[in-house]
Amino acid sequence: MPAHILLYDDHCPLCSFQMHMLTWLDWFNLLSMLPLSHPRATEVGQGLRREDLLEAIHCIRRDGKVYRGARALRFIGMRMPVLVPMALFLWIPGVISVAEVCYQFVSRNRHVLSRMFGCKGACSVLPARSREHDRLVQPEDPAPSSAAAEPGVVERAS
Repeated sequence: MPAHILLYDDHCPLCSFQMHMLTWLDWFNLLSMLPLSHPRATEVGQGLRREDLLEAIHCIRRDGKVYRGARALRFIGMRMPVLVPMALFLWIPGVISVAEVCYQFVSRNRHVLSRMFGCKGACSVLPARSREHDRLVQPEDPAPSSAAAEPGVVERAS
């Protein structure tokens, strides 16, 4: 079964560090991390604007539904045992709205925060776990969703 695909900005040290962390927390290999610089990112993120992809991580579910930002973190968190408490907290009414605002602030300032916290050097200390399915990202052809869109859930253009 193909993994959910996580698109992220690999030119951002903070984003890369977070993806390295997720490779270690993804015990069941449910995610494939795909950097935006990878040639397949355009194909996998079809219908998503590059500007949007650079603003936030996007998680493309197996069925093609797309989550971005804090909602992507909530979706991912429910699939990784260590992150379940954080994900459950994000399901409390109103919390996701605050989390989106916080996520947007961090996203806008991620390069400054990367320099402040030394994320570039931290990535060399914490290498990404080598995972075969990250190299073989082959998502299924997503079927269009008929569900009503909610904020943070992106409908892909056909």
